[in-house]
Formats: sequence, structure tokens, C-alpha cells
Amino acid sequence: MAYDHIPLDDEFKALAAFDWGADAAPLAKLDAAVIACHGDAALTADLERRFGEIVTGKASRAAKEYACRKLSMIGTAASVPVLAPRLADPAESHMARFALERIPAPAAGDALRNALGLVSGDLAIGMISSLANRRDAASVKPLAALLGGDAKLAAAAAIALGRIATPDAAAALAAANPQAGPVADAVIDARLACADAFLAACDREAASTIYRSVAATVGDAPKTHRSRAVRVAAQSGLLACLDDTVAP
Repeated sequence: MAYDHIPLDDEFKALAAFDWGADAAPLAKLDAAVIACHGDAALTADLERRFGEIVTGKASRAAKEYACRKLSMIGTAASVPVLAPRLADPAESHMARFALERIPAPAAGDALRNALGLVSGDLAIGMISSLANRRDAASVKPLAALLGGDAKLAAAAAIALGRIATPDAAAALAAANPQAGPVADAVIDARLACADAFLAACDREAASTIYRSVAATVGDAPKTHRSRAVRVAAQSGLLACLDDTVAP
């Protein structure tokens, strides 16, 4: 549906009253406006402000989630003060994270990183996941600090470091020394992910160093299906590192 720049007061009133199960047709013009606003700074700013008012107002959870989805598409640093206070609220944390992890402004990453130090349990795992989705290099230090603690958080942090895949992330994973179990498995998988990322970037030396280290943790006679799979992954990576046909 094309957006013709007519006033959207009625549509935002409909959104404020919207709830699950209600007719979503009145929101179609808002959908069209979000699509049309790209390249129109004034319209983008107006929509961002008004969606923020829905998030901070007394609208239903359904309406707030709709607004957060739209902010994930058009949000800027101006939306961070709207979304950040919701990160510690179990009822609103997920939708706030959904928006913040997609807003490119550095302040959005700062908000998620700050919240990681304030929440626990599933909320903390959510922050870790969002930071991983942002490939947030500034999160390496706080994530590395979680590797030796609670097993669920440690495994989530390891996975996140593997997705961030910077040299510092790889170093943090190499320094981890978890016992056998889910955390140790997550660290190995994350180290392989780092090596794969380095290889994709044509840094064969860094990649091969990790592949050799991971292979050494398994040894020449793996005894489980998983350890055999890890050895195969590491050896395959080493073979790929020998292929110099792709230039950096």
C-alpha cells in the first residue's frame, strides 16, 4: 500500500488501542509509512518519535511489540533512551532487545552491554544473544568474564564470542579452561567458528593456529562421535588453509 503523506493521527490512535486478535487493517498505513520513510529524514524522525510514545505509554503489549518491530527498522540513537529501560523488565526485555540489536547506532550496543551487568538468568542470556547478533566487538571483555561462571551463561558467552570472531574473542576462548561438558563443547565450537571466520577473511595463519590447537585437544584417537566430528572439522580447516588460490 503506497504512503501518500496524509496525517497518521487516526492510525496511531488505532495502534494505541490495538491488541492481539483485533483487526490489524488500520495499521496498514503505518506499515506503508515505515517503508516510505527511508530517505525522508523528517518523516523518519516523526515516526520514530511516535512509535517511541507507544512503547512508553499505556498501550497493550501487542501494540508495544508492533512499535518495537518498527523501531528495529527505522530506529536511531534517539530510540535508545526509550528502549534501554525496558531491558531489565521480563515482560518487555525481548521486544526491546529485538529493536536495539538491529539499530546500528553505537549507543544501542552500549545499552545492551550495560544491561548485561544488571540482569541475570534468561535475561542475561538474551543480552548475550543480542550482542552476538550485533557482532559487538566491545563486548568481548564482559563476555570473556562469564566463561568461568554459571554454566548456561558461560556456554552462551562462548557461542557469542565465536560469532563475534575478532582476534580478542579468539584469544579469550583460547584462554578459557572449562572442564568437560556443555561449556567445554561450546568453547571448542566457538573456537572453530573463529577459525572459520579468519579463514573466510583469508587470514590462514590465524585460522590454522586455532585448527591445530583444537585438533590437539582431541588427539589422534578420538573416542566419541563428537570428538571425531571436532577432529574432522579441525583437519578439514587445516586442509582449507593450504588453499592459497583465494587472495586476501
